[in-house]
Amino acid sequence: MKNIQFLCILFLIIISAACQRKITAVSSTDTRDSIPELQVVAADTLKDKPSVIQEPTEEVLIKVHRVLPDTVTVIGVGDIMMGTNFPNDSYLPPNDGRDLFEEVKEVLNSANVTFGNLEGVIKDEGGDQKHCRDPKVCYIFRSPERYVSNLVDAGFTVMSLANNHAGDFGEPGRKSTMQVLDSAGIYYAGLTACPFVIFKKDGLKYGFTAFAPNYGTMSLHDHKGAQAIVAHMDSLVDIVIVSFHGGAEGPNYEHITRKSETFVGENRGNVYQFAHDMIDAGADIIFGHGPHVTRAVEVYKNRFIAYSLGNFCTYARFNLSGVNGLAPVIKVFTDAEGKFLKGEITPIIQYPPGGPRIDSQNRVIKKLQQLTEKDFPEVPLTIDDSGIITYIEIEN
Repeated sequence: MKNIQFLCILFLIIISAACQRKITAVSSTDTRDSIPELQVVAADTLKDKPSVIQEPTEEVLIKVHRVLPDTVTVIGVGDIMMGTNFPNDSYLPPNDGRDLFEEVKEVLNSANVTFGNLEGVIKDEGGDQKHCRDPKVCYIFRSPERYVSNLVDAGFTVMSLANNHAGDFGEPGRKSTMQVLDSAGIYYAGLTACPFVIFKKDGLKYGFTAFAPNYGTMSLHDHKGAQAIVAHMDSLVDIVIVSFHGGAEGPNYEHITRKSETFVGENRGNVYQFAHDMIDAGADIIFGHGPHVTRAVEVYKNRFIAYSLGNFCTYARFNLSGVNGLAPVIKVFTDAEGKFLKGEITPIIQYPPGGPRIDSQNRVIKKLQQLTEKDFPEVPLTIDDSGIITYIEIEN
């Protein structure tokens, strides 16, 4: 059984080479901003272990000197669906959606890396659409390919494709989405065709992977397989970011149960255990989404977890009433090894039909204060009224 599990993990690592634009095998001549680094053996040569870093000699250690930044910033936001041309163009925003991110663009562009969860596919037409008895109430999403420029302008670096809408238009939809994101220079992961991605930004290497309980995505339920991927990336990069799409949906499910959650008959995972398992394996930042409402935040082993970032930019076809329309932009500050330093919340509100606006009433900050105090009373984490997240490290 162990041999089968290892072969499955090795197979995933080899598949990830399909994202060669992003997952780059580092040779002995590669550099991080022209600074020498240790040789990393390419994933497809790993026959005995998932990843190997060449043992440095004393001479190499003397030569290796990287000036690491004191602070790294990573922004996370929740669900993004910029309008859909299915079942018709009436669900598309005016001006091709170019105004959707206007009010938050400066914030999104203020970090080293900016992450979001892409709900639906990017494809102009066609695809193998999910079966719906009534197309008028069929919630499947297909955004025009030209809309990817909105994501670029807004500053997005990397997107999760691991969610229940990634397969809305079958394999043609998944392939089109990956091709369009590739052409735009936006990294992505979370499909079985691309389990993880490694990229370089501002002199540091980042690893990103994403999971969901849905067909065609990396499984949220396979904690050991997910840990193997995280551990592999951790051996190669400076900062490991993990995303998950999990937990029950709606205002009745704002709280973390620390148990497996079921919604409309589907196992949506134990997101608390999953997040902790990923950090145990080497993850530095966890961004959750899926419930369509905001959930609490936590710091575990000096690593940051956001359990649900809510509906961030969801144009039409989404319920934005009450807490459904509130979401945070969370800017996470870490050191160069991923240790949490602080966080900053920018409060967002969406009014129908959608598009993020900065909320002068700070409603999602108040919501996060309440949820975090209730769900994690044992964690010495505070959120002040301006949205600054601080954590007091307890000495063991």
